[in-house]
Amino acid sequence: MVQQQPGWEVCGDASTGREAVALAGELKPDIVIMDIGMPELNGLDATRQIKKALPDTEVLIFTANETDEIVRQVFQAGARGYLLKTEANKHLIPALEMLCKHRTYFSSKVSEMIFSGYLQGRMGVEDTALTPRERETVQLIAEGKSNKEIAGIFGISVKTVETHRAAIMRKLRLDSLAALVRYAIRNGIIQA
Repeated sequence: MVQQQPGWEVCGDASTGREAVALAGELKPDIVIMDIGMPELNGLDATRQIKKALPDTEVLIFTANETDEIVRQVFQAGARGYLLKTEANKHLIPALEMLCKHRTYFSSKVSEMIFSGYLQGRMGVEDTALTPRERETVQLIAEGKSNKEIAGIFGISVKTVETHRAAIMRKLRLDSLAALVRYAIRNGIIQA
């Protein structure tokens, strides 16, 4: 659909969040279309990193997730558009056109979720319990990576990973790996 638009081109395609961040830094696209459920680095954290490095690049979250909590996290991460995959045929091109103008875009279904969350007082609450590195660590742990594998990914020692892991469990008041995985799923860090 995108490549059929005059003057538009898809300049890159990533299969992991880390790859998306690296490609965005290399290619400097006008718009990144990002799924939340990316392996190794979820779409929310990848969006944060892309927006920090490339503030003029817009991010459209393109996902099947549709809870008001996820919508809130998407906008806090710096994305300006949110589109459900079920609405792609009707809304993808208009969403990209709005983001080209640096304007926000979300479909009426997402607008209703935002409005409902706002009225119920849920949209303004920010989760600041974990640092970005701790969120990445939660994702990797929940994806089944060992401390040694995580250390290799981050380029740090196993002991430092163990320290992150202990801090995460303490901050979130969790007592098991299963509880950590449930937290990751509930908060959109990974998908079930």
